[in-house]
Amino acid sequence: MTITTTKLTRAAGLSAVAGGLLFIAVQINHPLLDATFTTTTEYAVRETMKIFMALFSLIGVTGIYLRQVRQVGALGLIGYVVLGVGYLAIFCNQIIGVFVLPFLAASQPGFVNDVLAVATSRPPAGDIGALQIFIQGGGFAYIVGSIIFGIALFRAGILARWAAALLAVGGVATVATVLLPLPETVQRMFAIPVSVALVGLEVEDVAGDEREEHAVAVYAPAAEHAAHGDRAEGLQHLHHVLHELVSNGHGRRAGRGGRPERP
Repeated sequence: MTITTTKLTRAAGLSAVAGGLLFIAVQINHPLLDATFTTTTEYAVRETMKIFMALFSLIGVTGIYLRQVRQVGALGLIGYVVLGVGYLAIFCNQIIGVFVLPFLAASQPGFVNDVLAVATSRPPAGDIGALQIFIQGGGFAYIVGSIIFGIALFRAGILARWAAALLAVGGVATVATVLLPLPETVQRMFAIPVSVALVGLEVEDVAGDEREEHAVAVYAPAAEHAAHGDRAEGLQHLHHVLHELVSNGHGRRAGRGGRPERP
């Protein structure tokens, strides 16, 4: 199998969709986190899903950034790096959650409860050391990165602007989980906007790729006829190409807000 840029881009897109859908699914009927729950099978399944969510999301945002690295500029680079750090921190925290906390639940339930309290933006009863800085720092990077990267994508206007806006708005909304004393079940709802944004960015991009590929497939016969001097056939196919582009909203770029790709 030949590895091409298109295939890698599609793989990154599918990773973003998978990450977004996993993050939404894991929030459904999520029990309250405490030391007792960490010893259950349900906890292991949910936290393992979050590991894959962070991994797939990181791959996905990397593909999104590399696909339009020139258009998003320095702001996009900053947003991507900060958001990437956030997802890496989530990945590391979930590794700890799956492979460390369950084994400490029986002997040090207070410590486990404090770690889970910090992870859900609640004040811990005791001291968990540098782990608190790591967890809170990762959360800060995730929020700030979502906002900056979303703004950069919106300004570039290459992918779906509604999804880029939702990514930024989702990051802003997540601040509420830190500043307001919200119940844990309510906090989990704030993860949904960013997840929907990742899915929306990629679904619309794949649809645009298919429109472009279809237009190229239609244009190819016209070019072949023109190369062989068959002007009538070439003009007929060109007319069909124009009709296809108009019916699809003047192509992919115009269908996404009317902004052409910057050189």
